[in-house]
Amino acid sequence: MSTKTTSTQTHESAPTHFVEANGVRFAYRRFGGGTGLPMLLCQHFTGTMDHWDPILTNALAQEREVILFNNQGVGTTSGKTPDNVQAMATDALHFVDALGLKRIDLLGFSLGGMVAQQIVLDRPTLVRYLILAGTGPEGGERIDIGGVPPSSEVLSDKSLSHLDIELRLFFAPTETSQAAGRAFWDRKHWRKADRDPVSGPEVAKAQTIAIKSWGESKGKRYARLKEIAQPTLVFNGINDVMIPTINSYILAEHLPDARLVLYPDSGHGALFQYPHQFCAEVKLFLADRSH
Repeated sequence: MSTKTTSTQTHESAPTHFVEANGVRFAYRRFGGGTGLPMLLCQHFTGTMDHWDPILTNALAQEREVILFNNQGVGTTSGKTPDNVQAMATDALHFVDALGLKRIDLLGFSLGGMVAQQIVLDRPTLVRYLILAGTGPEGGERIDIGGVPPSSEVLSDKSLSHLDIELRLFFAPTETSQAAGRAFWDRKHWRKADRDPVSGPEVAKAQTIAIKSWGESKGKRYARLKEIAQPTLVFNGINDVMIPTINSYILAEHLPDARLVLYPDSGHGALFQYPHQFCAEVKLFLADRSH
């Protein structure tokens, strides 16, 4: 098991480590310090460690250790990307066990939020507090990235650059939100060395299948959300076109102990449009012992 990094390291400078677990060589970075529980971050569709916002990760790392990782088949992690959320959660748990982590706070964004829900269901004793951003419940409303507009139209348009796709799907079609999206794009490139490769079509295909399957209703709708007892912060933009914002309301309604926060003039990437505010919400949530 790799040793912990020092508090002097940041999102931009933390080296990439590797750990073997269940036949997979997981890539990860850990940085920050303080007295808070370690926080594991689960990433979005096709995203790698380099798709997190350094403003966000560095702010969270002021009071705790932040752990970024690439799940199986993504970036510099070996193996083949699973086509279902359950397998992704199982892989993540193998990674957590390899690091020797016994208790964590868990943040999942988009697809990562689906994986985070499954992690909590599979091992509830591992997670203290849960943070779900831009995501939805199993069997939610119009959860089918690439299968329904506008994601189907945007992702199938081969003339669009990665920046164009992100601006259209993560941010609102307003001047202020689009400007925030371009600023986030620039921040993602603050880290210059030791960057992850961009996910290829095999990763996208497997994760698309996983998201579509997660969005299909199985049994009594939303019943398993009642099993998630952890205090949960549900965060999103007011108009998420990737995983419609109605799903954030559904999570807040059916989770036993949930706090819902929606930000204006924003969409799927609200946590990157408002990174300072998002971190303030997270820190307040984690510090609140009234749950």
